[in-house]
Amino acid sequence: MAKEELTPMQRNFNFQKVITAVGALLMLAKFLAYFMTHSVSILTDALESIVNVAAGAIGLFALYTSMKPADRDHPYGHGKVELISSSIEGTMIVAAGVMIILQSVERFVTGDFEIRSLDIGLVIVALAAVVNFVMGFTAIRMGKASRSVALEASGKHLCSDTYSSVGILLGLGIIYVLGFMDIDANWIDPTMALLFGLIIIYTGAKVVYKSFHGIMDREDIDAIRQVTRCLNHIRTDDLIDVHHVRVVLYGAAMHIDAHMVVPGSLTVDEADRIVNHFRDETTEMMGGNVDITFMAEPCRKQFCANCRRAECANRVADFAEDKRFGTDAVTTADPTVGDETKE
Repeated sequence: MAKEELTPMQRNFNFQKVITAVGALLMLAKFLAYFMTHSVSILTDALESIVNVAAGAIGLFALYTSMKPADRDHPYGHGKVELISSSIEGTMIVAAGVMIILQSVERFVTGDFEIRSLDIGLVIVALAAVVNFVMGFTAIRMGKASRSVALEASGKHLCSDTYSSVGILLGLGIIYVLGFMDIDANWIDPTMALLFGLIIIYTGAKVVYKSFHGIMDREDIDAIRQVTRCLNHIRTDDLIDVHHVRVVLYGAAMHIDAHMVVPGSLTVDEADRIVNHFRDETTEMMGGNVDITFMAEPCRKQFCANCRRAECANRVADFAEDKRFGTDAVTTADPTVGDETKE
C-alpha cells in the first residue's frame, strides 16, 4: 500500500517539532559555551535560545491547533491561532533583545570584560549559527509556500538568532586575534551584544506588526492580486464583471468572497452552474487550502459596453471592450468603478 502523502500543514507541524527539539539542544550548547567563556555576547545568544525553545513550543501548539477542521464554534477553522502565536513569538523576540541590552549595559557599568577559553566558545557558536540558519531558511520558505504565519515567524526568529550569532563571532574573532598581539579589546564583546540586541528588537517588532495586521483582517494586496490574475485567466463571455472581492487569511487557509455579474437573461440554475464553474477553476488555480464563495448578480444596462453576448434582448449599447479585473475594481462595492492600471 502506498504511503499517504502528508498535507502542507502536516509537513509544517513535523518541521516545527524538529525546530523545537534542535533548539533545545542548541540552547544547552550555548549555555555550556557561556560558562566556559564568560562572554556576555555568548550569554545573549544563550538567552535568545531560551526564547527560541519557548517560541518553538508555542508555534508547535499553534500549528497543531490550526490543523483542526472547522467546527460549529469555529466555522472558518482555527487558522487564526497562528497569528496569535506569531504575535506572542514576536513579543518574546523583543523581550530577548531587551534582556541582551540590559546585560550589555551591566557589563559596561561594572567594567566586567573578562573572557576565557574563547576558542571553544567560537566553535560552539559557529556550529549553532549554521544549524539555525539552515532551519530558519527552510522554515521561512515552507511557511511562505503554505501561507503559515506561525512557521514563517519561527523561521524569522531562527534567522535573527543566526544574524546575532554571526555578529558575535565577528566581535569575538577580533578579540581572539588581538589577544595574540597583547591588545585588550574585550570591550568589543558587550558592544557587539548591545548592537545586535537592537537588531533583534527590530526583528521582533516586525513580526508583531505583521501578526496584528492579520488578526485585524487587514487587506492583503498580494492575495487580491493572486485572485484577480486567476479571474482574468479563466473569464468567459458569461462573466461580465467581478466586484466586492474579500480575501481573509486564517493561517494557511484562505477565504474568498466575491460578487459575479452574469447575463440577466440566465435562469437561476444556469447562473448557479456558471458561478460554480468559476469557483472550481479558481480553487484549482489558487491551490492549497482555499474556501471560495461566489455570489451571482444579474447584469444592468451600464455593463452592456463590456458584455460580448450580442443576442441579449436587454442590450442598450454595443460591446466596446472587455473590462479587466484589477485590484481596485474588484474590491469596491460599486461595480461601475474601473481599474485598468493594476493587476
